[in-house]
Parts: sequence; C-alpha cells; structure tokens
Amino acid sequence: MQKLKVGIIGCGNISSIYFKNCQTLQSLEIVACADLDLERAKDKAEEFSINAYSVEEMLADSEINIIVNLTIPAAHGQVSIQALEAGKHVYTEKPLAISLEEGKRVLELADAKGLRIGGAPDTFLGGGIQTSIKLIQDGWIGRPVAANAFFMSNGVEEWHPNPDFFYKTGGGPMFDMGPYYITALISLIGSVKRVTGSANISFAERETPEGRRISVEIPTHIAGVLDFENGAVGTLVTSFDSWGNNLPRIEVYGEYGTLSIPDPNTFGGPVKYRRKGEKEFKEVPLTHGYQSNSRGIGLADMAEAILEDRPHRANGNLTYHALEIMHGFHIASEQGKHYHLTSTVEQPELLEMTKKF
Repeated sequence: MQKLKVGIIGCGNISSIYFKNCQTLQSLEIVACADLDLERAKDKAEEFSINAYSVEEMLADSEINIIVNLTIPAAHGQVSIQALEAGKHVYTEKPLAISLEEGKRVLELADAKGLRIGGAPDTFLGGGIQTSIKLIQDGWIGRPVAANAFFMSNGVEEWHPNPDFFYKTGGGPMFDMGPYYITALISLIGSVKRVTGSANISFAERETPEGRRISVEIPTHIAGVLDFENGAVGTLVTSFDSWGNNLPRIEVYGEYGTLSIPDPNTFGGPVKYRRKGEKEFKEVPLTHGYQSNSRGIGLADMAEAILEDRPHRANGNLTYHALEIMHGFHIASEQGKHYHLTSTVEQPELLEMTKKF
C-alpha cells in the first residue's frame, strides 16, 4: 500500500504512543517531528530515527502530506490553520479548537483547500465501542431511548507534570475528557440537537504536591443533558471534584435492554448487556480488534480514506459537533436556557470486524 508521509508537531506526553503505534500502520510513515522546545524534538527524532524540524521547516517540506497536531489545546486551532494554509492534511488531538469560531474556521479552510481534517479521540474505533455499536445496530437492546455517562476524578495536579492548562480556558474536565464520552455517545446513538447544563468552579485554586497554587478559570464540575436527533435523552457529568464514586462509565438504555459500555478513554472492553426479563448483566466477547492502546488508528483511517477517496471516520465534522456540544453545556449554564446545536453529523461507519490498518 502507498504510504503518506507524516510530520508530528508537539512532542509532549501524548506523543510517545503516536510515535510507537504509527510505526506499525501500513498507510503511514512518520518522517519528522517538531516542538517549540527543539531539544525535546531532537530527543524524539533520535529515539524514532526521524528528522527534527522547526515548525516552519516542517510546514515547508513538500514531501510531508499530513500534520499530526499534538500541541496544547490552546494552540490546536492556530497550528491546524497554519498547516492547512501550507497545503497539508491535518489530524489533531482533542479538542478541535478552543473556540467555536476557530473550530469553524479550521473546517472552512480545509473545505476551501480540498484538504482533510481528522481528530482525536479515535478510541471509538477500538474493539470495545465498535462491539457496542454493532450490538445496537443488530438490535440487541432495541431502539436506544436514553444514556448515562460519567467521568469523575479529583483533577490532574497531583500527577501531571504540566497541570496548569487543565484549569484555564479550553481545559477543565469537559474539554479534557468530554471528547471521549461525547464522541462515543455520537457513535453509539447519533447526532445531538439540543443540550442544557449546569457548570461550576468548585474550588478557586488547586495545589500541586510541591505547594504551588494554580488559579482556576474554567468550570470543574459540569452536568449536562443531551437531546439526540433520534429522540433519546442522555446525561453526561464530567468532574475534577470527586474523590471517589461508584458510577458506570457509559450505559445505553434501549427498548429491550441495557448495554454497559467500557471506558471511552480506552480501546477494549468489557462490554456487558442485560435484556428485558433477565436478572444479571452478561459479558459479550468483543467482535472487533484494536483492544489495547491503539491511538493513531483514526489517523490511519484518514490516510487510507485519502488514498481511497472515501470519507474517514474520525473526521472534522465529528470533532466540531463534539466541540459545539461541550460549549453548549457551558453556554446553557451561563444563560440559563437550552442551547440548540447548529451542527449535525452522520454516525461514523462501523469498521469491518477483521479490519487491519
């Protein structure tokens, strides 16, 4: 198979799994990396036997087809726009951008230039959620009528080496972890037409183990309600204010039963279901592969789609719809009313059960 050449911008924490996994994907060849910290880029380049570039050098390299944008969230939109203007397809870490205006500009620029936008999360392409989608499509629980989803944690300052941006604009539990849950719910149930929410900054400051204080600028507990186009009603709670909980990750409730969905920040199982008249949940063998940490398969699917001239699954419309839903929760909380989505998206096509990227 023909390979598309890839350059990675941003060599922070998340980059290692992309470098590692992309070496095994048949449609991709990583040839260069860049970072504002040139030494960090050089370290990655040496580790993976590729070139270390400045951002300008990478965007000027005519052989690079796709830019993987792994910068901090506040830079996602700007870096993606620069890459598109340089004639590169873009695959970005979540979220697509900080603001809806910038996210829309990214999509419009890509469309004007005939380029592809893709983005994380691609965990919905893993075996756990793909199996769950197949069970719904095969009618195991009937028509989905409702869903619950919960991400509850005590924040990141106790373990993350650079926690500050998690508590600034574009951070918080919704913009950090919400994309996993929202993308999973869209892939399971479909597009969302309306949301409402309540959001709160529970603590004005956070303290690192070293005693450094971080001022909090973004809500750290968000409770949202989603009205799906098909009539189903969903609940999503994301929090950095919980020291423990006993809640499920995701459950989908249908006419004939309930489906228990695994952590959408992972690729595997377990997947469980309980049908009407039964007393216990039963675990279902996974039907699809990519059950370990397979970050990058959304990028591989995009590369194949470019070569085959077909739609890709982790696409820009999906990432923008997720972004608008997240903003919608915050806007609804601020204005005290429902937020009506202006975007819509098709459910991504189910992967073939034997698919190998």
